[in-house]
Amino acid sequence: MPVLITGAAGFIGYHLGLRLLQRGTPVLGLDNLNPYYDPALKRARLARLEAAAAASGTPFHLIEADLADGAAVAATFAAHRPSRVVNLAAQAGVRYSIENPAAYIQSNLVGFGHVLEGCRQYGIEHLVYASSSSVYGGNTNLPFSEHQGVDHPVSLYAASKKANELMAHTTSHLHGLPATGLRFFTVYGPWGRPDMALFLFTRAMLAGEPIQVFNHGRMVRDFTYIDDIVESLIRVLDKPATPDPAFNPAAPDPATSWAPHRVFNIGNANPTPLLDYIDALEAALGLTAEKHFLPLQPGDVPATAADTSALEAWIGFRPATPVREGVARFVAWYREFYGV
Repeated sequence: MPVLITGAAGFIGYHLGLRLLQRGTPVLGLDNLNPYYDPALKRARLARLEAAAAASGTPFHLIEADLADGAAVAATFAAHRPSRVVNLAAQAGVRYSIENPAAYIQSNLVGFGHVLEGCRQYGIEHLVYASSSSVYGGNTNLPFSEHQGVDHPVSLYAASKKANELMAHTTSHLHGLPATGLRFFTVYGPWGRPDMALFLFTRAMLAGEPIQVFNHGRMVRDFTYIDDIVESLIRVLDKPATPDPAFNPAAPDPATSWAPHRVFNIGNANPTPLLDYIDALEAALGLTAEKHFLPLQPGDVPATAADTSALEAWIGFRPATPVREGVARFVAWYREFYGV
């Protein structure tokens, strides 16, 4: 019985699938290969997954379908009966959600609803699903903790991720589905998304073009390296959520529940100024960036920082890859992949 990874051709989905295959866990992937960014990059990731499956003798099967297609999702669960599910498929991007809200409704809400229904109907052992640091919205109390409320999102993307947490909790309560939501903090690394800052900066600098630096450079992010994300994901996947025996409904803690549902931050717990991140990229490329400073964009926040103590207590691991090391690995991959 395989692990179903939705968004298997995506950045995090690819890396997770690779690790699972390498350890001998069969993987069932589902992805619509949409053109939000270059599908060729997604197909290159899938080719590596197929090669890893062949090398390890571990089954990998991809279903090309959209989560918003309820019949296709239902057929996937019925035909393949996955044991566990990792939902990473989503319409990503904060700024894009302002221009194309309908895409987020269909993928992040309707699509996630179909996943929950499949999990309920087929008795899935554990659902792990991607949430986001963006759920903290306008909160300025750093570092962000799962024990804080997340009632003030500043983008539809963030609102859709909070909605996912609520939908998963309700399913856990009503049907006993063990479910764990993971709030990712600015994931980066090899095979990353082309719409993310590191990819955009690298492409522009190698082309001799200026980079766009928002909020006039006064940004701080808890940049989290992809290998740390995957290690955390696998450990969480292998430890299904359980009810919190100490949960008090008279003073409810947003991080836990009487239901088998948990929420954790996954971040580096080492917030880094954006200009330091750019400095690490300049060092790795051996180039100096021409910076075009711009105001803070609608839907964005000036700073993020993760309190990861709950995650460390749950799985005995905390992300710790230094930014300069992670950026250098990304640059090495980018130069090799694109031949520049």
